Amino acid sequence: MTRRIIHTDAAPQAIGAYSQAVIAGHTLYVSGQIPLVPETMEVDDGDITAKIRRVFANLMAVVEAAGADADQVSKINVYLTDLTHFPLVNEVLAEYFAEPFPARAVVGVAALPKGVPVEADAIVTLER
Repeated sequence: MTRRIIHTDAAPQAIGAYSQAVIAGHTLYVSGQIPLVPETMEVDDGDITAKIRRVFANLMAVVEAAGADADQVSKINVYLTDLTHFPLVNEVLAEYFAEPFPARAVVGVAALPKGVPVEADAIVTLER
């Protein structure tokens, strides 16, 4: 099976040894996105809701760069350093995705890169 690397300037550049996303077969694997502003590579200076929105904007920029859309997102993993922000994740997810929603996991973690409070990754089905 061949892999195809996805890259877009509309999402933050990788800050480590990874690709923004990889297509393997009919599946797109999107790397974890944190609330970095793509143009500056600085953490979004908004409140937690703005940071969550930035994460999903970055995630969707990568999905769209692969030629997919929100309806094709099958699974989302969200990582939070403070699980009291869980309701905000639900609110923002409803802005980006319609029913039937993708499968999802929300996990509390001790820390994330660059000290951010939220990160998300996704698995996308490319064949409908």
